[in-house]
This record gives sequence, structure tokens and C-alpha cells, in this order.
Amino acid sequence: MTQPLQTSDTSGPPDPPAVPEDLSTSDTPAVPEDLSTSDTPGGSETSGGHPPLVAGSGHSPLRWIMLAVGLVTALALPWFIYPPVAMDIAAWALFAISVDLLLGYTGLLSFGHAAFWGSSAYATGLIATHWGLPFPVAILGGMLFAMAIAVPIGYLSVRRTGIYFAMVTLAFAQMIYFIANQLSDLTGGENGLQGIPKSFFGIESVETDSFYFYYAAIGLILLGIWAAWRVVHSPFGRVLVAIRDNPARARALGYDVDRYKVIVFVLSAGLAGLAGGVFAISHGFASLQELNWTTSGKVVLITVLGGIGTLWGGVVGAAVVTMLEDWLASSGFEGTGIILGSIFVVIVLLFRRGIWGTARDLLQRLIDRPRDRGR
Repeated sequence: MTQPLQTSDTSGPPDPPAVPEDLSTSDTPAVPEDLSTSDTPGGSETSGGHPPLVAGSGHSPLRWIMLAVGLVTALALPWFIYPPVAMDIAAWALFAISVDLLLGYTGLLSFGHAAFWGSSAYATGLIATHWGLPFPVAILGGMLFAMAIAVPIGYLSVRRTGIYFAMVTLAFAQMIYFIANQLSDLTGGENGLQGIPKSFFGIESVETDSFYFYYAAIGLILLGIWAAWRVVHSPFGRVLVAIRDNPARARALGYDVDRYKVIVFVLSAGLAGLAGGVFAISHGFASLQELNWTTSGKVVLITVLGGIGTLWGGVVGAAVVTMLEDWLASSGFEGTGIILGSIFVVIVLLFRRGIWGTARDLLQRLIDRPRDRGR
């Protein structure tokens, strides 16, 4: 017969075991502590090697100064460069931000985002051509169409991760490319959809002059950028970062990881569709090139070049790539891909966090240096 275990003589009954915070009585799962105590979606470098996503707090004067500089730059851009090129920079910037929402903040690399950029371009063109609606309405219609086709694609794609997710999205994009090519009576086939009007409530200056069109359309781009920023700096965005860093832990805390991935996939597709619609209206043309896999590759390059997980990196990358392509094309140089590829390799080797990410970190170090000396 075994002897009972001897316990130390302590006064009073033993304390009950502590209930972990993760199992509290709240109806909603708790946001991980490291994602809920700061204003940024990621305050420190994670175990996966991701850099801090935003430097400084949400009330940092530096952030507001940089925001003002960005807004002034967007408004002044057509005064210094050709307005259609300025519009291309804005459209590609929003497209890159939509990819960064998936890649930088959720950890999903999509090689099929051209499906949403291109499908929205076609839908926008058809709405503007056949119904004669003002281009903002046509663009919003194209965005909704892109989000609609993103629902089944996202639902099937998020069941895979890593390279498998990338390949599944690429396969869906090529499927949409094939469908658009076959529906030549509707899309124009290899000739594309031509003569897309820039109807804008009968205001002739906007409809005929690219300079005034830029100011009529830039509001849609800025609205899309604000929406992406709002998503990233919300509790929803913090959950996305948690899923990116450790999906198993996020699932253990009670979050439906696949549902969050589908939602952010559809939101990202909507932003890509918004950018594609603006691009189609600006050029008055939508072609199969907008649906091609090379378009998906180009926007991923822009995102990585500017800096993954920064949002603003997409703007910087779009400006560099678009202006470089325009300059090389104007000079008659045909090897644009060689130059862009070389620059991409150099940036990846020397600046791991991209152009904007590296510049932001250097600026933050300069700001923190006087504080460290004062301690």
C-alpha cells in the first residue's frame, strides 16, 4: 500500500491554478499581447525575420510630416512629369500596395494578381463603353467585379501555403487570361478593348486633357491607399500579422485563419481592381497584357523593390520602375528587362528591406541616436 504524498505545512487552502489569458471568458479571441500593445502591426523583428512594419507610434510627428510630403508629391506630380506617366505611377503604386497587403502583412505570395487588375480593366472598359457611365462609377464597377471573382479563387487558394499558393493563384490567372482571349466578341481578343471613354459628368477638360484627368482620378487612388493603411492599422491587420508570423498560434487563440486569409485576399483583389480600372481609363485601352502572368511578376518586383511590409514601399517601387521604363523607352533602348533585372538583383543583395524599408530604418536610427546619447 503506497504512502500518501507529504505536503508542506502551509496555512490556508492552496491557491487555485491560474487560468491562462487565452482561455478567458471573453466571447472573442484575444489579440496576442505583442500585437495589441502598440499602434503598429509589428513593433519588433519577428522570428521569421520580418522587419518592423512601421517605425514610430501612430502619433509621431514624423509620420504626419511624411504623410503631408507624400500628399503634396501626389498633387504636384503632373507638373513635373508627363501626366499619363504620373497616372501610371499612381495606378501601379496602388497595385503594389494591394500585393503588399498579402505578401508583407499576411505572408501570401500571389503570382495571379494580374487576374484582378486585368479583369477590372475589362469590366471598367465595358461599363464605360456600353453604358456611358462616368468613369468613377465604371471603375467602382470593375473593382466589385474583381472582388466577386476573388471570392472563389481565394477560397480555393488559401488552403495552400508557400509556393503552392503562388502556383494556384497563377493557374487561376492564366485561366482568366484564356477565357478573356476566347471571348473575343466581348473583349476584343488579341486586339484588346479599344476606345474606352473618360466620361466625367460632361466636364470636357477632364475628358480630353490628361492633366485634368489626373486630378479627377487621383482621389480614387488615394482612397484606395487610405483603405489599405486603415486595414493594416486595425485589429484586423494585427491579426493578419499574427497569422503571418505564426498561423498555428493564431489558430490556437481561436482565430479562423482561413477566413481571415480569404477576407484579406478579396480586399487585396478589390484594391488591385481599383488600380486596374484607373489604368484602363487613363490609357483608353484594355488588353490581354493586363491579364498576363508577366504583369503579376512585375508588380511583385515593384513590391519587393520598394520594401515588403511597408505599404509606402509600393509607391517608391512603382515610381522607380515606371519612370525608368519611360526613360529607357524614350531613349530607344529595348533591353528594359535587363536593366530592371539588374537593379532588382542589386537591391535584393544590398538592401534586404527594399528601398523604402532601408531608408526608413536609417532615418529611424538617426532619430533615435540623440535619444540614446541623452540617456
